[in-house]
Amino acid sequence: MNYETLMGFVGATAALAISPGPDNIYVLMQSLVNGKKYGLATIAGLMSGCLIHTTLLAFGMSAIIKESQTLFFGIKLAGAIYLFYLAFQVFRTDATVALSQETVPQKGLWQLFRQGFIMNVLNPKVTIFFLAFFPGFLFSTTMDTMLQFYVLGGLFVVVSSVIFGMIALLSGSISKYFKGNSKIGVYLKWLQIAVFLGIAIYILLSDN
Repeated sequence: MNYETLMGFVGATAALAISPGPDNIYVLMQSLVNGKKYGLATIAGLMSGCLIHTTLLAFGMSAIIKESQTLFFGIKLAGAIYLFYLAFQVFRTDATVALSQETVPQKGLWQLFRQGFIMNVLNPKVTIFFLAFFPGFLFSTTMDTMLQFYVLGGLFVVVSSVIFGMIALLSGSISKYFKGNSKIGVYLKWLQIAVFLGIAIYILLSDN
């Protein structure tokens, strides 16, 4: 078992969770408008959706790996190209982090859990991202491939939940910090770019 690969996966997941994207901004806004526990309910819904994507990936990719290592390499190559594309998309966007509470309606705990779950499960971009991200971090030549994908999915959920939970609990302070520091958006933008490029290069160089 390659623990360095697992630690690299944890680090990449943490960097992705910290970088401003639709999910953590959504958690931040729900926490500001509805309250911290409502932000946590949103996180629970989002992370439950990630488990569905992990299951689809584990069963599908395990079958592909058994069929052809060449095809598996082709999928990893396509995943790396997709990550390069995501980095380019972030590069083209404005660095401003928009926080608008006026457009966020108040909802109950179950409503936010359900909305987070549905928003995640029905988002094809999440499926594509998992397909691009996970295969390059398989960490064992002896452990069953399906089990490895579940381990990675579990780590992704745990790390993301901890960071998203901190965002929910510290939502007020984070919002004030964003509004008081005009350059923070630029730093976070380049963090996203660096993370996407770093993962893509790692996948290309990995020999799984």
